[in-house]
Amino acid sequence: MLILLPPSEGKQPAENGAPFDAETLQFAELNPYRHQLLSALAEVSSSENALEQLGVGKSLVADVVRNIGLHTEPAAAAHTVYTGVLYEALGYERLGAEARSRADASILVISALWGAVGFADRIPAYRLSMSVKLPAIGKLASWWKPKLTPSLNARAGDELVIDCRSSTYAAAWVPPVETTVTVSVFQLRGGVRKVVSHFAKHTRGELAAHLLTREQEVRTAEELLVAARERWDAELVTGTAKKSHQLNIILPEDHAFRAVGN
Repeated sequence: MLILLPPSEGKQPAENGAPFDAETLQFAELNPYRHQLLSALAEVSSSENALEQLGVGKSLVADVVRNIGLHTEPAAAAHTVYTGVLYEALGYERLGAEARSRADASILVISALWGAVGFADRIPAYRLSMSVKLPAIGKLASWWKPKLTPSLNARAGDELVIDCRSSTYAAAWVPPVETTVTVSVFQLRGGVRKVVSHFAKHTRGELAAHLLTREQEVRTAEELLVAARERWDAELVTGTAKKSHQLNIILPEDHAFRAVGN
């Protein structure tokens, strides 16, 4: 299986350690594009209107300044750099050795700066969203799409792709529809299903952790439904020739986050 995640908006900078080495990242063929973006991001981050161009507020000035020298910033494994609701719910640090190994092998984070990185790839903390338009680059999702498609199609092969990305990051690569399941999360409110962004992120993280710790790896959309129903009320909407399958997880009206570690 291949689990696709979006990056977190907030990122935890490494306190020390060596800078990133592009040659150690997965998909080395993307390195020319990564270096191109690193240069473009550094230039934008040095400009007077950097905050406006990057779509961030004054509280993130330090993050933008860090963008200027990412080649020399300390790097750490992606699973420690990416933080936030989804990653806290996944809880890489709480996984056993076998589940961590499976996470390193099966999770890809689709990134505005790196294109795609594995969970164990060492990267610095950065500030760049896929929705940003950079001078001479344009909108990043559109810029990355033709570059990511050959590499990620080859990586996906005929594996089951479990797509937990947000729509902004999903636009950068469309995996093979016949073997892909997008994960949607709803909560019942007054008996009606409602989209719940915060709960959705948390539940996708919990789903990823559940799949990584199960004894048997899921290989089909139907097996994914069985696995999801071990924890939640869920249904599978069969895909079409142009649209992937969709796993709907339906949370009850009284749903609350589980305590970390439970």
